[in-house]
Amino acid sequence: QVQLVESGGGLVQPGGSLRLSCAASGLILDYHRIGWFRQAPGKRREGVSCISPSDSSTYYLESVKGRFTISRDTAKNTVYLQMSSLKPEDTAVYYCAADTISYCSNVVAEYDFWGQGTQVTVSS
Repeated sequence: QVQLVESGGGLVQPGGSLRLSCAASGLILDYHRIGWFRQAPGKRREGVSCISPSDSSTYYLESVKGRFTISRDTAKNTVYLQMSSLKPEDTAVYYCAADTISYCSNVVAEYDFWGQGTQVTVSS
């Protein structure tokens, strides 16, 4: 049974940092593209970042470029999203998702496996 578990969310002040983790069981993340998505209240879920199976390509939402970094720890079967210089508009529930397709995508419908989400709140 495939399971993705996000952690690392919380309350942080503007300008602060958080590192989200996506730990997998039942699948090997190295063989999957991994996407990070977020959904704010009343808004559609949007793709924030993605890393391809070979780590040869990554994707970042324009508004997070230079602030967020996606990475993979093969030994821990975990993907991370390092978030820095956080802004109030980054507030959302963040989800990780996995799929076997080899190229990155920010399309929600293309991902087969999803975690339960972790809340990130950026507020003073």
